[in-house]
Parts: sequence; C-alpha cells; structure tokens
Amino acid sequence: MKFLTYFLLSILIAAGTLIAVPGMDSSVKAPPAAFGSNGQVAPGALLNGPSAVSMLNSLQVKGKAPATGFDRNAKFGNGWKDFDGDKCDERQETLTRDMSKVKYKDSKNCQLASGTLADAYTGTDINWKVNSGSVDIDHVVALKNVWISGGQQLSQDQRVAVANDPLNLMASQASANRSKGDRNAAEWLPSHKPFRCQYVATQISVKKKYALTVTAAEKDAMKSVLGTCATQKGAQITPVKLAGKNPVVAPHRKPSVQEKKPVATVERAKQVSPGAFCAAADAGAKGIGKKNGQPYICKASSADTRLRWR
Repeated sequence: MKFLTYFLLSILIAAGTLIAVPGMDSSVKAPPAAFGSNGQVAPGALLNGPSAVSMLNSLQVKGKAPATGFDRNAKFGNGWKDFDGDKCDERQETLTRDMSKVKYKDSKNCQLASGTLADAYTGTDINWKVNSGSVDIDHVVALKNVWISGGQQLSQDQRVAVANDPLNLMASQASANRSKGDRNAAEWLPSHKPFRCQYVATQISVKKKYALTVTAAEKDAMKSVLGTCATQKGAQITPVKLAGKNPVVAPHRKPSVQEKKPVATVERAKQVSPGAFCAAADAGAKGIGKKNGQPYICKASSADTRLRWR
C-alpha cells in the first residue's frame, strides 16, 4: 500500500499537479514538470488558469500606438532585477527554471555554469555553457510591443515588473529569439508548431496581466493557433491596477496655412490737426495728431458748439 501511495504521488508530481511554491504565484514560479525519460523540463511559466480563449476575448483590440519615446533601459529598467527578492536575478532564475542538468558556479546555486535546454521555439536540444551565446532570455511579449500596446500607460515600476516578470520570460535559442525581434503573433510564431499554443497562451496571459491590447490581426492569429488546442489554459494572474492614464500631448509643430487663425483687421486712427474743424459724420470719432501723435476726439465744448478735434 505504501509503495502504491508513493507511486501515485510521483505521477502527480511529474504531471505538475502537486507543484506549488508557498507565497508565490504558482503559475509563474513553480518549476515546470519533467517529461520524457531523459529528465528534460518544459521551458516557460506554468499555465493552469482560465481558458486562453476566454482571456483573449477579454483583451481590448486596438491599433499599435506610435513607438515614439521607446527606450529599453530608460522605460523598462537597466539590467535584470531580483523580482522575488531572493538575491538571484531573473535571468539566472529563468535559466534554472527552464533547463535540466544544471550546474552552478557559485555556492548558493544562483549563477549557472551550464545546463541543457529543450528549446521550445525550435524543438532542438541545446547544451549550454555560460558565455557561449547560444541561449537568450526572451521576453515572450517583446518590450517594444509592450510599449506600443499600452505600456505607455503603465507606471515605471510596472514596466520594470513586466521586463522581469517570470511569466514573460523564457530561455530560448538565441538565433530564434533574435529572429522574432519585437514582432507580435500575427508577424512571428515559433517554428516548433507543438509549442505555439503555449506560446500564444503565455502572450495572452502577459497582456491580460498588464492591461495591454492586441491588434485585430494579432487576435486573429492567436485565435487561429488556439483553434488547434481548444482546452489550452492561460496563467493564473492578478491584473495590475493602472496608475492613471497620462494625457497624450501632441508634438509641437507650426500650423499650416489653412490652420492659421485670421488676424483681426485693426482700423488705423485718422491723422488729424488739433483744433481743426471736423465733420458731423466724425462726431465722437478718435484721431491722432499728425505731428505730436496725441489722441483727439471730434467733439464740441461747453464754450463752442462747433465740432473740432479737441
């Protein structure tokens, strides 16, 4: 009986059913389930939340915002951060999560020296060593795509978070990551087709968490992928609260001829000779002395009923 219990527990653990890290979002920080006889692990965050299709349908569809002002370091933080406060940055955390046969070069098991990546983007195995350049940490939703799909409305802290969130990080073949660039799902998908459902579901989860939008073409591409895996789940996430939308200030530019406001025509004062008679039609009118530039009015006086420039 004891043997049977251990056997059942081992199956549940291998399937990922019992994996949980107290105090952390299990959809992000839980180590992935082992698969296959060689002990490889499946890269990426755990997706055990709502239906990916339902999450996709809840996203706002909107065109890309201008990329004006995008600066990777200034807007998303310079370098990797320690997202969970364990004194090991998110690059090292992601390599540890996504690789098997890992070896460390420090005593606290943080800095990796080597490992094997079952690369999900290409379906190939990579025997990686530090400084080899064969493995990158990909932002599943590229940071420039974050910027043009709502990231400009996030606070600085929220942008640093999405750049270091384990949900949005994945170890991948360097060349595949670089071929992807900042393209969305309508413009680029992993060549390894069995991974596309997980890839799209992860993107949807990141966009849902950080209140980001999708373009119409992007949504269509995601729906097409999920059409092959109707039961695909997204991650368990808690959406961020936006700090408040910042007003969009149009860049200063000179108005076109059509936009220029008409200048009101100013009637020039009549040049007059002080004391000279003036016509009845000019009664009450103002004039300027020809020589002295002083103001005068065409009017009568108590001693003289005739109109003069006085």
